[in-house]
Amino acid sequence: MKPIIGIIMRPELSGESNKTMCIYDDLRVSIINSGGIPLGIAPLNSDFNDFNKEIFSLIDQCDGIIFQGGDSFYKYEEECLKYVYEKDIPTLGICLGMQLMGYMFGGQMINIDASVHKCKCKKYAHTVFIKENSKLYSIFKTDRMKVNSRHKESIINPNLDITAISADGLIEALEDKNKKFFVGVQWHPESMTSYDILESRLFDYFVNICRK
Repeated sequence: MKPIIGIIMRPELSGESNKTMCIYDDLRVSIINSGGIPLGIAPLNSDFNDFNKEIFSLIDQCDGIIFQGGDSFYKYEEECLKYVYEKDIPTLGICLGMQLMGYMFGGQMINIDASVHKCKCKKYAHTVFIKENSKLYSIFKTDRMKVNSRHKESIINPNLDITAISADGLIEALEDKNKKFFVGVQWHPESMTSYDILESRLFDYFVNICRK
């Protein structure tokens, strides 16, 4: 059986300014290419800052969960992150998803120099340096790699293991070593899988963990 990878959906506006709930398509494709089945999980309340715990029944149908990138996080995302952490469900946080992990574990959000880290047009924006005793190092087999970058805020002082940083000292990856897989990355690996085999390995590893 292919593992079901739940993606916590996020509110967006369409080109005609209609409200939508979205899964980023390169994330959907990356999961499929790594052998998983993507499943969108939408909040079960009309106000994103309210919360309906029945969303947990949807999470329970999944073998792993991904928190996507975006501009701000909401109450339902915070509660879902608490739930998957307590249940030890394999979890991958991407960009804002990683920041949410850090925020929920005591971190604070700060504004940063967007000229370095918000580079939508580049395949590679800068280098990250990876700690050798981390989950990412075991996946990538390298202590440094080039990544893309699309963020204007950063997390500081989280009570999680900081496993990668940029040259200017920003946190680029977090994890909890006591969990099966609780990893967040600041960059967007889903947008790199078509041209960087290392990022494909991250999804391959995550989907495989979810299969067990």
